[in-house]
Amino acid sequence: MNDENCIFCKIVKGEIPSTKVYEDDKVLAFKDIEPAAPVHILVIPKVHVTSLLELEDDELLIHINKVIKQVAREQGIAESGFRVLTNIGENGGQAVKHLHFHILGGAKLPAF
Repeated sequence: MNDENCIFCKIVKGEIPSTKVYEDDKVLAFKDIEPAAPVHILVIPKVHVTSLLELEDDELLIHINKVIKQVAREQGIAESGFRVLTNIGENGGQAVKHLHFHILGGAKLPAF
């Protein structure tokens, strides 16, 4: 189910353009429009899920993990290292209320 007001749901439906790097029937990966690293890709499920806390489909999470690894390899950052993160809730920095994973790489990232 999609949320008609969700920007990521609109991207999935093609109503808002994106620079896709991967797509299948379950997920979409595209370049972040405000990159925080030389490589900054977002991986989202095509179904609307608010956050990782709401995700009950373990198979979808496994699939997303496989896609993250594939995209990292295809973007040339798997060997040098990269970061994957998801923000949950307002205090966690979640700006879009649709589950998304950031893949960040292409440079030495600060440790935290």
